[in-house]
Amino acid sequence: MELRHFRCVLAVAHSLHFSRAAAELGISPPALTKQVQETEQLLGTRLFQRSKRAVSLTAAGELFVIEATRALGQLAQAQDVARRAGRGELGRLEIGYVASAAYSGVLQDQFSRFRASHPGIHISAREYAMDALPGLLDQGRVDLAFVRPPLHLPDGLDSVVLLRDRFVLAVQADSPLARLGVIGPAALAQQAFIVPEQELGTLEVSRRGGFAAQVVSRPGSLVAVLTEVSLGVGCAIVPHSVMASVQLPGVVFRELAAPQISSEIAVAFRRHEQAPAARAFIAQLRAVALA
Repeated sequence: MELRHFRCVLAVAHSLHFSRAAAELGISPPALTKQVQETEQLLGTRLFQRSKRAVSLTAAGELFVIEATRALGQLAQAQDVARRAGRGELGRLEIGYVASAAYSGVLQDQFSRFRASHPGIHISAREYAMDALPGLLDQGRVDLAFVRPPLHLPDGLDSVVLLRDRFVLAVQADSPLARLGVIGPAALAQQAFIVPEQELGTLEVSRRGGFAAQVVSRPGSLVAVLTEVSLGVGCAIVPHSVMASVQLPGVVFRELAAPQISSEIAVAFRRHEQAPAARAFIAQLRAVALA
């Protein structure tokens, strides 16, 4: 059976009149009669009782009309879903992020904007180690990656910057450094450093201070870094967004002497992305990206 058989039977069932049904379909009554007869032959049963005065559905016809209506409705829904998915209105996105993207609010802001304009797209988000994200993106295991540059991106990946931040110093509350207001790089020459995933701040502080940082730990996440600071393991150079959103007992934050050490949050994506949902999110990112 073909869709034309379904449509012809339903047209006749709706009007119970072959001529009116034929006019509705834009075909001749004989052609409609032929389609209905073909349908009955394929099913091996009569769908209509016909007389010179009236047309009525048989018991088999009544049940067939119920299922045929449901089938055509499902077809229409399938067509609508495909069209909406092709326009980027439906689909699924896998997002990878580093914790500082959430601490800064950038992750939440972009999710909120996208969900408001694309409610039919399901978004899943998961925190990853920053070094793993370019590979996951390149392999297609995530669709976008919220990262903190600088970060090497494989060929075929691109990124836009959404926020410019600055680095600050995290020290144990009992440290002599905690009694200072603004910390100059040279004052950190003898300190032990706990280094987060993005080590740019630590490297720049040591460069400006003219010393090689004594790195004692690389625990990974920023919460793990601050936990070690609270335990007196050492100090850490962390993004200001962490200072504004994470408070741990025994940890205080101090500004670094000017000029500020800049820190950025960016989103990486595939340069030639084909998935409509991902392309829609990338378009949003480009619209709000910093120059």
